Amino acid sequence: MVEDILRELQSRSTSFRSLKADVRFALEDGEAVRVNARETPVAIAREGARDDDPDCTIRISAENLKKLMDGRLNPMLAFTMGKLKVDGSMGVAMKLAQLLDD
Repeated sequence: MVEDILRELQSRSTSFRSLKADVRFALEDGEAVRVNARETPVAIAREGARDDDPDCTIRISAENLKKLMDGRLNPMLAFTMGKLKVDGSMGVAMKLAQLLDD
């Protein structure tokens, strides 16, 4: 599932340029996917647990992240229901949600 998520994010990498932030998706199984839109080109990679400091960390299951990217899960509803938790910049998270929704 993580490989599918990586491929999908990489296919959308150009749309993340306007984000200009570093976002980490922390998945339930201890894995993480990083979208670093501070770099050109946008860097998208799988990573393990790290202690560095992204602008925003989104805690979500791989299944719900896939649903979010497919448009089957509304980001605001996921946040309200506790399926998605945000650490760091809420503004970056909201901008990212908008980009994923396109």
